Amino acid sequence: MHSYWPESSPPQRRWTALLKEFCATGWDVNVITPVAHAPSGRRELPVEQAGQAFRLQKGQFTELIRRVPYLPHGNSQLARFIDHCFSAAMSVPVGLFTPRPDVVIATAPSLPILAAGYLLARLRRVPLIVEMRDAWPDLARDSRMVKGRVKSVVEVAVDFIQHRADLVVTVTEGFAETLRSRGIKNVATVSNGLHVDTIPVLGPPEPERDTFEALYLGNHGASQHLEVIIRASALVGDSMHLHLVGHGTQRPALEKLARQLKAPVTFHAPMHGEAVLDRYASADTCIVSLRDDWKSFETTVPSKTYEVLSLGRHVTAIVKGEAARIIEDAEAGDIVPSNPEAVAELWRQLAADRSRLVRDETSRQWVKEHAEYSLLAEQYMGLIAKLLNREPVSSR
Repeated sequence: MHSYWPESSPPQRRWTALLKEFCATGWDVNVITPVAHAPSGRRELPVEQAGQAFRLQKGQFTELIRRVPYLPHGNSQLARFIDHCFSAAMSVPVGLFTPRPDVVIATAPSLPILAAGYLLARLRRVPLIVEMRDAWPDLARDSRMVKGRVKSVVEVAVDFIQHRADLVVTVTEGFAETLRSRGIKNVATVSNGLHVDTIPVLGPPEPERDTFEALYLGNHGASQHLEVIIRASALVGDSMHLHLVGHGTQRPALEKLARQLKAPVTFHAPMHGEAVLDRYASADTCIVSLRDDWKSFETTVPSKTYEVLSLGRHVTAIVKGEAARIIEDAEAGDIVPSNPEAVAELWRQLAADRSRLVRDETSRQWVKEHAEYSLLAEQYMGLIAKLLNREPVSSR
C-alpha cells in the first residue's frame, strides 16, 4: 500500500482498523509501504515513527512494516504519481525478500501499487487480492485523465489486473456490480467503516445561536467540488461560518475563491484527536460532498461518512447514488443538489428551525450494524480463508 501508519489518510485509517482485528486473530501480516511522507511529500516525523527505507519496523499491533524509499515531491499530481511509481517499483524486490505469504493484497487508489502487487503475487506464486477503494478505471475518464474513445494505458492496465486477480474487493456494492457486469467473476464488497466504540456521541447543538456553523473535514481535491459550499456560504453571508479542515491539491484555489467572494470561511490544517472532536462539537451540520458530474461517484461513498454518522451530527449530504442511499437509510440529515443556491437555502432553513439539527441514535446504530470494523474484518478474513480453502474465522 502507498500510505500506512503513522500517516493519516483514508487507506491508512482503513487498514489500521482492519489489521488490528487481523493481528488479534493471530494472523501474521507484513506491510510493504513507503517511508511515511504524506501529505507534504517529505519526511517530517522522527525516523522512529516514519521508518527507514529497507529497514524492518514494528507496527502498532503485531504486523511488521517493511519500508521502501520515496521521491520527495510537492503538491503536483504528476510529481506525486512519479513518487508512487518509484515506491511501487521498490516494493517488488522488498516483497521478494519477505517470507513467502499465503496471499498478496494490493490496495488502490495508488494504481502503480496494483501493478506491483500483481507482479509480486505472480513471482511468489500466491493468490492476489486487489482492493479497489475508488471506482477505477471509471474515475480516470470522469476526471479527464483519459480523453477520447481509445482506452488509455491506465484503463487497460487496471482492467488487465482486475480480470487476473483471484479476488477483487470493493468498498461499495454499486461498484462491485459494475465490475461483475464487465465479466469479473470473483468480486466481494467490504465497505469502509470504523470502530464505533472509539467515537463519542456528541450532545445536540445549542438550541439558540447567532451564527450557524457548517464543517467540512477531509480532502480538498477536485473530487469534492468544494467550490459549491464556499459559494453557498457567501450567499448566506455573515449569519453563518464555514470551517474547512484538511489539505489537497485544490486548497490554494479554494482559499483564493473565498477571498474573492469575501465568504465567511476559515481554513484549518489537518486535525487529529481532541482537536477534531472539538471542531465536530462546535458544528451544527457536517458536510459530505462529491461532485455530481462524474458518473463513477454514484457508486462511491466518502470515507468520512461513517464517522459523521457515528457522532450523531446532522449531515449536509451533497452526494448521489449509494452515498445518498446510506444517508437516507441512516436518517442522518438532508440530501441537497450540488449547486450553491440549493445548499445556501438548506442552511438558511436549518438556521431558522434548529430542531431539525437534533438527531437521535439511528445513524450510529446503522453504523454498528453495517460498518463496524470488527464485523468487516471478520468478513474480510472469511473471504481470504475461502480463497485459500482454509477454515473460516470463528465468530466473535
